Amino acid sequence: MSSKSMIDAAYEIMSRQNNSMPFLDLYKKVSEEMGYNETQFEDNIAQCYTDLSLDSRFLNLEGNNWDLKKRHTYSESVMDTDAIAIDEDEDDE
Repeated sequence: MSSKSMIDAAYEIMSRQNNSMPFLDLYKKVSEEMGYNETQFEDNIAQCYTDLSLDSRFLNLEGNNWDLKKRHTYSESVMDTDAIAIDEDEDDE
């Protein structure tokens, strides 16, 4: 098994790609590169998703597709918080 982390493997894979990739496809490639067996594949999928979500180099696009943030404009990579609906009456119930 490789000594690199899943997130480093994901970054290398995405760097070789010219476009975004669905999470499951990316994770399958990561797990192959990491040399995971079926049990390790199942055990590490949530951690890989969390790592991608927290790593500022990656961008989660519509439909759970992932890409490198550097390939997108600032406006594509920032969420408009005005579009988030908050139910302020929720605590009153």
